[in-house]
Amino acid sequence: MTTQNPRIPLMRPLLPTADALLPYLRRIDQARWYSNFGPMVNAFEERLAKSLDLSMETMVCVASGTMGLMLSLRAYEPESGAYCVMPSWTFAASAHAARWAGMQPLFVDVDAATWMLTPDIARRALKEIGGPVGAVMAISAFGAPVDIEGWETFRQDTGIPVVVDAAAAFDGAQFGDAPVVISLHATKVLGIGEGALVGSRDKVLSARIRALSNFGFAARREAELDGLNAKISEYTAAVGMAALDRWPETRAAFAAAGARYREAFVEVPKVRPAPGFFASQVHSTFNIQLTEGHAERAMSVLSNAGIATRQWWGAGCHRMAAFKNMPRLPLPVTESLATSVIGLPFSQDIGVAEIRDVRNAVVSATSG
Repeated sequence: MTTQNPRIPLMRPLLPTADALLPYLRRIDQARWYSNFGPMVNAFEERLAKSLDLSMETMVCVASGTMGLMLSLRAYEPESGAYCVMPSWTFAASAHAARWAGMQPLFVDVDAATWMLTPDIARRALKEIGGPVGAVMAISAFGAPVDIEGWETFRQDTGIPVVVDAAAAFDGAQFGDAPVVISLHATKVLGIGEGALVGSRDKVLSARIRALSNFGFAARREAELDGLNAKISEYTAAVGMAALDRWPETRAAFAAAGARYREAFVEVPKVRPAPGFFASQVHSTFNIQLTEGHAERAMSVLSNAGIATRQWWGAGCHRMAAFKNMPRLPLPVTESLATSVIGLPFSQDIGVAEIRDVRNAVVSATSG
C-alpha cells in the first residue's frame, strides 16, 4: 500500500557509489567505446559467467528482465499466437514478455507450498489445453530456487521449450539448457539500475539470443533474425563491475537483514514467510502470507503506523486489465495468495528497531 512519507519505507536500494564507479568510467573514457559489446560489457559478462559457473558463450546481458524473457521466447521461434503456459502468480513483465514475443499467455495455478508452477502442474495442464503450446514459463517466487532439473526433464519428455523467469534469484542461481533470466534492476540483490542476464548451458540458443538482442545480426552485419536493440551500454556494465566488486559485502548485508527478520518472525502466529526466504540464498524483498487472509486489512494497519507495504504481484496477472481476457485454467491457490500475501519493508540496512516495529504492527493486524 502506498504510504506518503512512510516512517519505514518499503525498500532503500543501494547501488555502487560515484567513487566506486570512477575507475571504470575512466576505462571507458580511454577506450572511447560506449556500446555494441565493448570491452566493459565483455569484462562484465565474463565475471558474471565465472561467478555463476557458466561459459562466456552462454552469458548474455540485456537491457531488462522483460527483454530477456522476450528474446528467450523468440529464440525458440514459436508459432504466432501459440500458448505460453505460465502462472498468473507472477509480475506483469512475465505476461507482457509472452505477448511481445507473439504468444498468448495461458494462466495456470501454482503449488500451495512453493507458490510456483511445477513440472507436474504443467503436465496436468497440458492435458486440458486445446491448442498449440509454444513454451512454458516457470517463475521463481520472489527469488526462491527453481527446480531446474525437473524442468529439464519436462522439456526432454514433452519437447516443449521452457524459459525460466528467475528475476529475483541471482544468489544461488542454477542453470540448465533452458534460458534462465535474472534481473539486475536496482531493486534486486545485485543491482545495476536497469538490466538483466540470460544464462544457459546451450551455446547455440545463447548465440541466437545474443543475435536477437542486436538487430538480428549474427556472424555478419546483416539482419538474419527478427531482432531488436536490447544491448546494455558500457556505462551500465561499469555499474555492474562495481557492483560485483562489492558483492561479498552486499550479500552479507542482505543475509544479516534476513537473519534479523528470521529472529523477529520465527514465532509470530498466523504468519508464514515466503517459501525459500530462510534458505541459504539471499533476497531483496520479504513477503509474508497471512494464514487467515486479510492482506488488505493488514496493509491498512501498517500504513496507519507509517510502515510501507506492497503486494508485489497484485492479485495475479489474470486480474490485470492488460491480461483479463487471456485464457486460464482454474486458479484457486493464486486467488488465495492474492488475498493473503504482502511485502514488508526490506533493505540491506534495515535495523533491528525497524523490524521490531514492523513485527509489532503485523501482530496487531492479525490479532483477534
